[in-house]
Amino acid sequence: MARPRSPTKDLPATLGGYKVSKPLFASALLVLDSILVALIIAYVPYTKIDWDAYMSQVDGFLGGERDYTKLKGDTGPLVYPAGFLYVYSAIKFLTGGEVFPAQILFGILYIINLGLIFFIYIKTDLLPWWALSFLCLSKRVHSIFILRLFNDCFAMTLLHASLALLFSQKWHLALIIFSGAVSIKMNVLLYAPPLFLLMLKALDVKGVFSVLLGAALVQIILGLPFLLTYPVEYISGAFNLGRVFIHFWSVNFKFVPEEIFVSKEFACALLVLHLTLLVVFANFRWSKNGLLHLLKSKVGDAFSISCESRVKTLDKEYIATVMFVGNFIGIVCARSLHYQFYSWYFYSLPFLLWKAPFPTPLRLVLFAGVELCWNVYPSNVYSSSSLLCVHLFVLLGVWIAPIGSEFVDRMPAERKEA
Repeated sequence: MARPRSPTKDLPATLGGYKVSKPLFASALLVLDSILVALIIAYVPYTKIDWDAYMSQVDGFLGGERDYTKLKGDTGPLVYPAGFLYVYSAIKFLTGGEVFPAQILFGILYIINLGLIFFIYIKTDLLPWWALSFLCLSKRVHSIFILRLFNDCFAMTLLHASLALLFSQKWHLALIIFSGAVSIKMNVLLYAPPLFLLMLKALDVKGVFSVLLGAALVQIILGLPFLLTYPVEYISGAFNLGRVFIHFWSVNFKFVPEEIFVSKEFACALLVLHLTLLVVFANFRWSKNGLLHLLKSKVGDAFSISCESRVKTLDKEYIATVMFVGNFIGIVCARSLHYQFYSWYFYSLPFLLWKAPFPTPLRLVLFAGVELCWNVYPSNVYSSSSLLCVHLFVLLGVWIAPIGSEFVDRMPAERKEA
């Protein structure tokens, strides 16, 4: 099946009669954003939120403490896996725990992450060249990286690196880096269901088992100092999926009364909705013959006597679509989104908007609407309900979007030789 043509590809990629090179335009944006980052570091006051807590937790770790319940900061006990401690221990070593050099380090990280994002967008070739500039326009994301120094920045940079590796079918290395991202912050697990579906599509059962084993070994190795001493404290503290966030700080569902917001019933309802949406998208939008057919084929592969490893090459746009939409479903169904959580999906937002069959003016309005909602502080009933409405509208857009090819078509010469 031929991939449907994107509406943006029908537009001339020209400026003043000259053809615009996306890589060249992305390079120019990187330079301009680097200058902006330097100006922000130099002239915009840093806002202290979690940095002191991070450094306190790192000090406890470097001091020999391995009981996760005793690794604390002024915001409470440590709630991130072991990779977080290694990353911020390295940052403390490089910066001496000082904010200014750490901001420079995070500024470099911001540019590296942006470079990875440009690579993803150029390879998928979904957006027109000028729309790449939207990836540099978020006031909130600049703040998250450069003025807040959150661990979300490292987690998402590694996630984007993992996604870029998937484009080259480097499954083992991609899953190792993905696991490393999870070890810094667990929000990356929102990408796990769509990633697992991609593995089932591209790899045989042995291949799936092999890459999952590599990812699991990363978690074991990183957590080994804690697993050998206080395993229960580590697992319950670092992988606590039942945390309840404070209603005041949430950007979404602020219109829900607090007593309902913090209830288990509300959390369970959102979880059921999340899983249902994932299954529905996987069956009707991401699998040509349905999810059940895919699972049956994998069961058949498991009992096959063939020793030959079978790897299929997935289409790059398909990979990005499944990963970005799968994560976005988790965002829509998340009970609480704090301000730094915007980094979890901001970089996928232009992709989702151009994947949906919306007119370009509407895409621009929706993009601006999301950014505006995330810059209302503190969030209120109106900004929160508006954000949910925009999210649902974008989700509807990607649902009705044309279904592209799952796999890369072989060249005619390859078909002839086969």
